Amino acid sequence: MKKTSLSHIDPHGRAHMVDVGAKPDSQRTAVARGEVRMKPGTLALIRDGMMKKGDILTVAQVAGISAAKRASDLIPLCHPLSLTQVEVTMTLDETLPGVQVEATVQTVGRTGVEMEALTAVSVAALTVYDMAKAAEKTMKIGNIRLVEKRGGTSGDIHNE
Repeated sequence: MKKTSLSHIDPHGRAHMVDVGAKPDSQRTAVARGEVRMKPGTLALIRDGMMKKGDILTVAQVAGISAAKRASDLIPLCHPLSLTQVEVTMTLDETLPGVQVEATVQTVGRTGVEMEALTAVSVAALTVYDMAKAAEKTMKIGNIRLVEKRGGTSGDIHNE
């Protein structure tokens, strides 16, 4: 069995930023998803544009895009990256009920964009909560996960 190690831990057990200097640049993509569960009535208010704070889905989308660009400011050992594309989609889902959030992030670089995609989903979901909390404080943010990663030396990963 191959021994795996944590890349952000040095041989002495201390945290460190991984040196990606020797890695080649490549096209990299990551897709993450998450959800905000809420009561049907809260979802109806969002769908009908009746929230006092305005267009929740658009504000959450912009918040997610901004968050992806700031992931390295929030996560201490995350490399700052020049992103080539960030797309955040917000989908109303009556079966949850709630809002499905998806982020796709791309770059050409030496390290992947998984953290940027996960950060985008997390902050977009938090924004939905913030903007809808006047109507409901029992919403649940969850199921935030990496769905897909493409590029880099570790290869492609498809979790869904």
